[in-house]
Amino acid sequence: MFMRNAILALATSIILLPVAAADAAAHQRTAGGRHTGIAVPEISHGEMIMMSEYRDRIIDLASTATDTNERFRRVLNYAQIQYAYCFWGKMPGGVTDEASPFNECSHAYLAATKAALLQMREMPREAAAAGDIVSSIDAGMVLRGLALITCEFSGEAFNTADVVRPRWSDVPTHAASMATLTALGALLGFGLLGLRWATRRAAPLSRS
Repeated sequence: MFMRNAILALATSIILLPVAAADAAAHQRTAGGRHTGIAVPEISHGEMIMMSEYRDRIIDLASTATDTNERFRRVLNYAQIQYAYCFWGKMPGGVTDEASPFNECSHAYLAATKAALLQMREMPREAAAAGDIVSSIDAGMVLRGLALITCEFSGEAFNTADVVRPRWSDVPTHAASMATLTALGALLGFGLLGLRWATRRAAPLSRS
């Protein structure tokens, strides 16, 4: 499933790469949305590491929440959109490597995930489960000494109307990202060649 999603994302990214390159300024963000969006507080580098490990549990809980409001739904939607923009969190070093072109967009989706989690602590039905997750994250940060770890984007707040894209211009200088995208590109190429070969082979059979 991941490989299929990654191939689709790569194909889309290749098509949109000229547009993304044009947006390279201003931290690869969309512009002009802060008057209509909802503020998403910053997340530290240490919090990101723990939040990424608990993301699936948080999103599963959030997706079943019933006592929600517009603010919660918009923050949750933003977390999902940013997650997709950031290649579903699968790029190597996206969360842990400050130099990764995918680190800032990882900050964005994990900051929104954190915001959704904290909002669920105020919901009657989800409060207990959300509180357990928060306690586990806090304990993990203390045990692993993550509380004081910061990075370039640790103090950066986000906004639901302001999409953060990967820093495509930095990909060629980031070895792990470049290797992964090159491998996916090769896989996509082989897949297209295989599809073309299968289509050509099937054509004579359909005419016989």
